[in-house]
Amino acid sequence: MSRNRELAGSFPVPSPSQEAGPLPDAPPAFGERFAELFGAHHERLFRVMNRMSGDPELAADVVQEAFLRLYHRGSLPDSPEAWLISVAMNQFRNEKTARRRRLRLLTPLRALELRGAPPVDPADAADAEESRRDVRQALDLLPERERAMLLLQAEGYRYRDIAAALGLNEASVGVLLARARIAFRRAYEGPHASR
Repeated sequence: MSRNRELAGSFPVPSPSQEAGPLPDAPPAFGERFAELFGAHHERLFRVMNRMSGDPELAADVVQEAFLRLYHRGSLPDSPEAWLISVAMNQFRNEKTARRRRLRLLTPLRALELRGAPPVDPADAADAEESRRDVRQALDLLPERERAMLLLQAEGYRYRDIAAALGLNEASVGVLLARARIAFRRAYEGPHASR
């Protein structure tokens, strides 16, 4: 016990006047500090990235991604402003690279757009429009379930997906699709039988 008193005596005991003083400021919570950082630096970082990219939408995306990454990190780095700039710049470089890659892949399609599609024979265009109208009318004659099944299959959905979407037994989808195709063929050929 005497040892405890000796140790206690070695630490200064504050006087009552010292106890009433203000406590040192506690560090602000991450959320508060993040909000302050966002308010103080978002616009400035946006202006920098906008000037670099010349594209306000790209700049907004890059800055937003930088702040999102900081938020998901959950703690502030030693120099948050520098960290944000570094992340935004990396995002900008990545996006530029991705855009160049997309442009390179789309070049043949873009060239076709710029030159325009080859002229279409008016008779072919009229035939195609008439065919689309006939298909639409035949589909409209089918019950909703059969129409949905045919359209889902045409979009590449598997039997499992069709069954889940329409509340059917997967084992019966093949038979129901075959019946829907027959019904469609009859509906489509009905008006064409007299032609």
